[in-house]
Amino acid sequence: MAPGILALPIPFVGTGKEKGKKMEPFSLPSLPYSYGSLRAAIDGKTMKIHHRRHHSKYVSKLNAALKEYPEWTDQTIETLLRSLNQLPTNIRTTVRNNGGGHANHSLFWEIMNPKGRRHPRGELAEAISETFGSFSGFKQEFANSATSLFGSGWTWLVLYAGRLTIMNTPNQDSPISQGYYPLLGLDLWEHAYYLRYQNKRPSYVAAWWKVVHWKRVEERYQDAMERHRS
Repeated sequence: MAPGILALPIPFVGTGKEKGKKMEPFSLPSLPYSYGSLRAAIDGKTMKIHHRRHHSKYVSKLNAALKEYPEWTDQTIETLLRSLNQLPTNIRTTVRNNGGGHANHSLFWEIMNPKGRRHPRGELAEAISETFGSFSGFKQEFANSATSLFGSGWTWLVLYAGRLTIMNTPNQDSPISQGYYPLLGLDLWEHAYYLRYQNKRPSYVAAWWKVVHWKRVEERYQDAMERHRS
C-alpha cells in the first residue's frame, strides 16, 4: 500500500459472527428502513430484489469461497479486499467479485435514508467546496463520472491521503482494494434502477441525491479524518 493512503475499517452491519453461535463468516445486513422508504428515488420492488436477491447472492458466494480456508474466515471484509493478492489463487476472483459486492452494497444501504438532508454540513461541506469549487460543482462532476461509466460499476466519493476525490470502479470492484476509503457510493448496475428508469441512467443519478444520508457520510468523513490526523 502506498504511503499516506488511508486504510480504515468500514462499519458493516451483520458480519454473521455472533458469540456462542456457529454462523457463516458474513451475512446479509438488515436495512435500517423499509424497502419502499426510498421511493423518492428508488422503488420498493427494486430495493427488495436488489437486497434479497443480488446482495444475498454475493454473501452466499463469498461464504462458499472461504469455506475451505478457515484461516481467512475471521478476517473483516476490508482485510480480505486489501489482501486479494495474498488469497489462494482459486478463490481470489470470487472474493474480489463477491466480497466487493458485499462491501459495496453494505455501504450503499448505509449512506441512504428517506429523511436525509439535501446537502452536507460541517467539515465535509468545507472539504467538498475546497476540492470541487462548490457543492453543485461536486454533484455535477460526480454525475458526469456516473453517466460516463461504460457498462456496470460504481461511482464513489473517496478519501485518499486525507483528500477527497471521485472515482469509478468496474463491476463490483471496491475502492478498498486500491487503498481508498469510500465515503459515498452509487450503484450503477442496471438492476439498481432499470425497473423505474429503464436506460435513463442520468435520471436515476439525478433522483438519487434525494435519498443520500449526508449525516452518515459526514460521520464517516469525520472519523476518517480524525484517524488520518493522528
